[in-house]
Amino acid sequence: MIAVCGTARRAGSRTWHDGRVTAPTPPSPNHGPSRSAPPYDPWGNVPHGKDPGADGPADAAVGREFLESVLVAAAVAVLGVGLGLLWLWLAPRVPLVSDGTAVYLKDSEGEETVGADGTFVLLALGAGALSGAAVFLARRRGGVGVVIGLAVGALAGSLLAWRLGVWLGPEQDVAAHARVVGEGRVFDAPLELHAKGALLAWPLAALAVHLALTSLFGPRDPEPGHPLHPAWGPPPGDAGDAGDVGDRSRA
Repeated sequence: MIAVCGTARRAGSRTWHDGRVTAPTPPSPNHGPSRSAPPYDPWGNVPHGKDPGADGPADAAVGREFLESVLVAAAVAVLGVGLGLLWLWLAPRVPLVSDGTAVYLKDSEGEETVGADGTFVLLALGAGALSGAAVFLARRRGGVGVVIGLAVGALAGSLLAWRLGVWLGPEQDVAAHARVVGEGRVFDAPLELHAKGALLAWPLAALAVHLALTSLFGPRDPEPGHPLHPAWGPPPGDAGDAGDVGDRSRA
């Protein structure tokens, strides 16, 4: 026993004894971090400690959606120039007459005022159908950015058409125009849009047409496959194949 203790001390190692036997203490296991691969997660959850914002493909997809939204909105809004010119050309005029002290409607029972609003709505519905179909044909795969761009561009086009038609239409200052024309002379009233809800006709029609075309002729999502997870086992149709593989492996 003395020889064993002397040998252990000379070796400089840690020792253990119970009063009868003395022996070196085995080294403690290494409890450092494991280098094994993380377990597979079929739900795609982000592992602990990983920065979700470091995902490059997701950021690129968001940027692409934003760029498509801006391009679609700009292209659709430009069509508002044509809508404004058509409204100015086709909208019925409201005749006015002055007696030197006041300005009156030449035909008090006329429907020209309502006709201007109705003309704008009909033209806006046509513009919505054309723009919705054109955007679908240009971006058949769809996407949130395309739909948002279509809605924003259609609303901007309606506002542009309204303001352009009013600006290019008859004089807005009725009193000054009556003085220039003279007493008893008939002149046109300013072009106005009394029902401001008509501005929504274009975006609503565009979204409706785009949704209808997408549901009928748009791309179809693939059927979801069997989720892969070790605890769930093989799909029901593959049970026999799995048994054959197990028998061959045992053989």
